[in-house]
Amino acid sequence: MTTNTRARHIILIGAPGAGKGTQATVLSGMLGIPHVSSGDLFRDNLKRETPLGLQAKSYMEKGELVPDDVTVAMVRDRLSQADCNDRGAILDGFPRTVEQARALDEVLAQDGKKIDTVIYFQVSEAALVERLTGRRICRNCQAVYHTLFNPPKVEGVCDVCGGELYQRADDQPETVKNRLQVYFEQTLPLIDFYKQKGLLHTVDGQQDIEAVRAALLDVIKA
Repeated sequence: MTTNTRARHIILIGAPGAGKGTQATVLSGMLGIPHVSSGDLFRDNLKRETPLGLQAKSYMEKGELVPDDVTVAMVRDRLSQADCNDRGAILDGFPRTVEQARALDEVLAQDGKKIDTVIYFQVSEAALVERLTGRRICRNCQAVYHTLFNPPKVEGVCDVCGGELYQRADDQPETVKNRLQVYFEQTLPLIDFYKQKGLLHTVDGQQDIEAVRAALLDVIKA
């Protein structure tokens, strides 16, 4: 990678269901900055059976957490690609821990780059549970619906392709509560880490989508 002062690195922090992915996709299009999702990186590396993907798979098959160094290596590889090198990245789902944040700082510093802004989506646990447990996914095209906020025209049927809608195991109520507990335990130290660096901005993630987007743009422009 070569140093490029136009590259901007923005981190979106928020619990599952906080709306990071939705906003990151739109912001990426508006700002011309690549959206880098840790979940997408894992799926892509697993699908292509890259060396990093195979490494991650070996841990996942044993029910173990993928080590930080494997995750960081995937992110480093993505950030080294031309689009991210030129324009930076909107990071969604990474870093999740202080250790990962420090590793990211080192990766960027090697090329004279840094994190510009960190935005925390603040959403109550009750609202997160409501959002996640109501989510439904199309088995065919992976379109996302919600029983309350974005229901399909016909219950259980995808508007786009007519496929069957289902609830992911991750979105079952008990699983959601466990996921949120793990998230908050891991992420509170990360929020403090960026607050101490003077990079953290908090946005009310319980507003409607347009209001959240306007708040994000205000932070980024500032």
